[in-house]
Amino acid sequence: MAPLEDTDFEAWEVDLHGHRAVYRAAGSGPPVVLIHGMVNSSRHWREVALRLADRYTVIAPDLIGHGDSATPRGDYSLGAHAAAIRDLLVAIGVGPATVVGHSLGGGVAMQYFWQFPERVERLALVSSGGLGPEVSPMLRGAALPGASTAIRAATSERMLSWLSRIAAGLDRRGSDKGTYVHAVARAMRPLGSRGGRRAFVQTLRSVIDVHGQRVSAVDRLYLLGPVPTLVVWGERDNTIPIAHGLAAVEAIPDSRFESLPGAAHFPHLEDPEGLAAVLADFIAGTRPHSIDEAEWAELIAARSVRRRHLRAA
Repeated sequence: MAPLEDTDFEAWEVDLHGHRAVYRAAGSGPPVVLIHGMVNSSRHWREVALRLADRYTVIAPDLIGHGDSATPRGDYSLGAHAAAIRDLLVAIGVGPATVVGHSLGGGVAMQYFWQFPERVERLALVSSGGLGPEVSPMLRGAALPGASTAIRAATSERMLSWLSRIAAGLDRRGSDKGTYVHAVARAMRPLGSRGGRRAFVQTLRSVIDVHGQRVSAVDRLYLLGPVPTLVVWGERDNTIPIAHGLAAVEAIPDSRFESLPGAAHFPHLEDPEGLAAVLADFIAGTRPHSIDEAEWAELIAARSVRRRHLRAA
């Protein structure tokens, strides 16, 4: 692979339905779309993207309400995020692609597949949401009423400066946790604005409540059968249990599971080299497959109960 410093990860802006949509891109070749998770942005995919860019065109969008994209009042559901990604990719001329999603982005990636199966050639889920109810207490707490006030305090300049000093201290001691703290500080900065906080809370509450994850893809995982699917998890993940990934692989025919021993919930930050290698091997070792309408109908029919007429009482 080419040296990382020789490859750019440039930011581009698109006017999408009157709102600013930002994405980053690198490389050339078949398209790979990287979808970030909560309190993340396209920037956090940099080290993975640059390791894939010598073989693929890598596109990493900022979800609406995240990163450098606009924070309009509106719909922040998984379906809305998926539709916005479809419209962005159409606007920049990207068709069927390998789609990779991390955490919340995994839920968005699956929703993107349910809505636009003909546009997904492969699917990779990295420490993905939507595969079981369990999630860390911190995220459940962030879904409670009044969370915006706590988030505002946590994203003050004083708090962000403190986090940056903590990260620098960890770097000096040679701790790999410095990378994680730097990423958290960078990700939290956009939440300092009212629009950013609103978008974060609305997105979070669309998938999580006080009891855990309230949106599940488990009942539809069988639809992924014909599409090459990879599930990757950090072995030290305390945010979403690795058991979710193992169970998902059991439910998805011919899928593949990989774990990264040195990673927790953010493999793209904690072990970008390992994650990029797993993704590159998966893409190179599988044939792209896009489901058309006829095949989609067959998949649905195979699991559907014969319909019957309900007579009025």
